[in-house]
Amino acid sequence: METLITSGVKISVTTQFRQDFSSLSDRVFFFNYRIDIHNANEFNVQLISREWYIFDSLNDAQIVNGDGVIGEQPILIPDDNYTYTSGCELRSELGIMKGFYTFKNLSTDELFQVIVPTFKLEFPGKLN
Repeated sequence: METLITSGVKISVTTQFRQDFSSLSDRVFFFNYRIDIHNANEFNVQLISREWYIFDSLNDAQIVNGDGVIGEQPILIPDDNYTYTSGCELRSELGIMKGFYTFKNLSTDELFQVIVPTFKLEFPGKLN
């Protein structure tokens, strides 16, 4: 698990290779990543948007951004948690993802960025 705290928001990431969504013969490697978000601030925050940098070891890197996560823009009260799972398809056995979320402090309407720690996407067979 990778964990990082930025501006009072804790982000933890775990990953899992998904054999059932992958096709090794076609060089398709699918990974799930689970993001746990914890608001350690004394004010409510809302996740507004995301930006991902996706590195695939045999292909060009991609930048992906958009509103919220999995179609939601969750509000977290103090000491609240939000968890979601999403996925990423690579064309190689190794990659990384990193990025940031833009949050809004709902007391001041101030926007701030929360860094997502870099996490590895590794096909288990490559590690042997």
